[in-house]
Amino acid sequence: MKTITRIEKEAIRNLTFSKKEVLSTAEQKKLREASLHRSQTLGNLLQTKVYLTFETADGNVYQVHTTVWAVGADFVVLKEGIYLPVSAIVEVD
Repeated sequence: MKTITRIEKEAIRNLTFSKKEVLSTAEQKKLREASLHRSQTLGNLLQTKVYLTFETADGNVYQVHTTVWAVGADFVVLKEGIYLPVSAIVEVD
């Protein structure tokens, strides 16, 4: 497992993401989608934060503690209009 670096959500704007998918199986992707939609519900109704672990184009792994406001097919929207590609998200906790 790679080292996970914690960052603030504002720092996500400075990162570069690859178009490649970080998860390898359909089951993992389905679980991630369900977890993202659950985190959206928690964020919108209860303002509950979740941990998003994601990988950047250079292979580094980061984790951010944030509120998920919207989940789309390709991107997740965080507070302050910050976007994170769904394909880069390794885990939602």
